[in-house]
Parts: sequence; C-alpha cells; structure tokens
Amino acid sequence: MNNGDFLRDMLAKADREGYAVPSFNYSCAWDFLAIIEAAEEEKAPVMVASHALVFNMITPEINAAMGAAAMAKANIPLIHHLDHSDEVAICNKAIDLGYPSVMIDASALSLEDNISAVKEVVEHAKSNKVCVEAEIGKIKGRGYEGGYGGDDFLAQVDDAVRLVEDTGVDTLAVGIGTAHGFYEGKPEIHFDRLEEINAAVDVPLVLHGGSGIPEADIRQAIKGGINKINVGTIIHCTLMNSFRKDLIELGDNQFTLDIARPAMDEVKKVVKGWIRKCMADGKA
Repeated sequence: MNNGDFLRDMLAKADREGYAVPSFNYSCAWDFLAIIEAAEEEKAPVMVASHALVFNMITPEINAAMGAAAMAKANIPLIHHLDHSDEVAICNKAIDLGYPSVMIDASALSLEDNISAVKEVVEHAKSNKVCVEAEIGKIKGRGYEGGYGGDDFLAQVDDAVRLVEDTGVDTLAVGIGTAHGFYEGKPEIHFDRLEEINAAVDVPLVLHGGSGIPEADIRQAIKGGINKINVGTIIHCTLMNSFRKDLIELGDNQFTLDIARPAMDEVKKVVKGWIRKCMADGKA
C-alpha cells in the first residue's frame, strides 16, 4: 500500500479505537533510532518527524533516505513526516523525495494565503497520494519550531471548515491553546473549541506542543477528536541533557557511541511514556 494511504488508515483506526498516533520530532540519528526502538518495544504505530530545519541541515536526500530505510525495516506501522515547513518548495521537495506525509504551516499568513499555500502542496502531493497536514490558528510559545505570543491564537471554526473544504487537506493542526517548548504553569487548552471544530470538519485533527501537557488533558483531547499528537521539545532536550551529564561525569574525549547509547535509552523512556499517554501501546 502507498504510505500516504497507510497513514490515512492509521489515523482512521486511531479515531475508531479512541487513541492517538504519536508523532515524535527527531534532530539526529540517535533520537531517530531511539524513537523507533521504543515504538517497536511498545508495539505502537508512530510517526517520526523532521522539522524543516533538520530536513535542510541533514540534507533533504539523506533525511529522505533515512526515513525510507526505517519504514522498510520497521516491524510496526511507521510513517516519516516533514513537520512545520512554512515553504511550499520544501514540502514539494520532500514529496518528490518520497516522504509519505508533509506539513505546510502557513498559519502565520492570512486565511486566504494559508489556503493558497495548502492548495499548492495538496495539488503536488496528489499523484503520489502523499498526506498533507495544514494548520489553522496558531501554536503559542517559542522554539526551533517557530514562535507566537499573541492573543489571537485560537482557531476559528469557520476558518477551519473553509480551509478543509477549499484545499482537500488530509489532516489539520488546530490552535487551541497548546504551545511549542515547555509550559510555564498548566496549559490552558480550549477543549470546547476542539469539539466544535471536530464536529464541523471531517479530517483527522492534530495537537501540536505535546511536551508538558498533563496526561489527563491528553486523554481529554483524544476524546475531543485529536487523532495525532506531536511531541518534540522533550525528545531533543532529553538527548542533549544525557550527553551533557555523561560528558561532565566521564570527562573529555569520549567515544560517541559510549554516550549515545545511554542517551538513546533515556529518550526511549520518554517515548514509551508518551506512547502510553496516547494509548497507542499495543495498537500496531
């Protein structure tokens, strides 16, 4: 089956059975491999996502090759995803290189320009049946995924309906109060708006800014219509904090693999915890 169709089936199954597919952002080979190992041990369907910055830094060709090899080798449902690209050209490049899923994030633009950008990517994705994710509203906070600190973050129902109907997009990330990075205090998530959008559109909904959201809120979001949950900050922070700890304890001139394996194991613990929060364990 085409991987884009495979993802559509994964998300439909999650919706039917009341869990969410977790999507984990990686920044290098070590957290990339750790995410997949953890998902295989938990027997969970997952997505591994490269932010557009990672896509360009590792190079599009190498990123795509890593993802293709991992999807072919994995013994669980695994999808490689391009996350938070605000450029149509980058999305189209990923599609051409074999990514089965891409996100065009034009949420910083006007609704008209957002729709225009999404339509362009959807049109390019059609021939390969690649899944396209868009965003309506804004994800708060600041970090490598971008940032927004204004008051008009909340997705509007009419805007969500129009974007979906005018573009034919496959999945929709909704701004309902979540934020990139770590939270200061408890996240204030607008579950009422989530339920309104879920009732109004017929596509899987995505929650960004997973790191730091309490488990009870994750479960309520899934109940309210979320089928995919993005987790990024806690992954790269766990990896880097483990590197730092071991380098301080062991001193200079360590062999990469000697500190990579312990760091991967720490990342795996975090990934497994998130898989269980999403109730995706055993769903492969």
